[in-house]
Amino acid sequence: MAFNVGVLFHNVKVRLHHNYLPHVEGAYIARTKSEASLSVEEICAALKNRGGFSGNYDDLVEYVKQFLDEVAYQLCDGFAVNTGYFSIHPNVGGTFDKVTEGHDAKKHPVTFRFHTRSPLRALAKHITIEVEGLADVQGYIDEFVDISTEAVNEALSPGGLFSIAGHKIKVVGDDPELGVYFVSAADAAQRVKVVGNLAENTASKVIGVIPALAAGAWKVEIKTQYSGGSKLLKEPRTVEFKEVLTVEA
Repeated sequence: MAFNVGVLFHNVKVRLHHNYLPHVEGAYIARTKSEASLSVEEICAALKNRGGFSGNYDDLVEYVKQFLDEVAYQLCDGFAVNTGYFSIHPNVGGTFDKVTEGHDAKKHPVTFRFHTRSPLRALAKHITIEVEGLADVQGYIDEFVDISTEAVNEALSPGGLFSIAGHKIKVVGDDPELGVYFVSAADAAQRVKVVGNLAENTASKVIGVIPALAAGAWKVEIKTQYSGGSKLLKEPRTVEFKEVLTVEA
């Protein structure tokens, strides 16, 4: 006997954030509750424990890393890569004023664009979304853009401009510790403060210059006394961005 019962494949939990995007209707937008990024090691462990992979775990991790290294190599040679579930395409930004103009790294930054393929889009139809109410309204960082490379929530280019989008992130107050900080993901004691005036400093966007940072992984923090109204908070609060950003060696 056949039963017409749908199978629940995936469940994604989201929280609602106030919508401050221009020209976008609706009071709230959804963001996934899970802010963690899975590493190669964690995904391989899941494949071993959940997916039934019967081979050696250490070999699996090594093979996947070698595969990703080769993907990066081919992308840097100008090839698009199609994994079946998604494809990655190299892209040269900016414009050229004449045919004989050479490439300028700052004027024509090289970026990589991600496109979903039909198998992944088909899987998305089986995702059940569970809304868990309104997110923390004390302030949050929604997006970090490295303006030099147009990288979103990924890379850092010391000396270039950054743009932070979020909610209640305006840097204001009289405490000397206020400001935008880059904090080493490996050692929280390593904190580098953005110096100089911020090019833009509003409740929903902060723009400034990325300070000199060593190669490695960094996180972003904003310390502010901004309350969302005309009165300042008595003590500074810290808004942390959960994504990890990278300065290449």
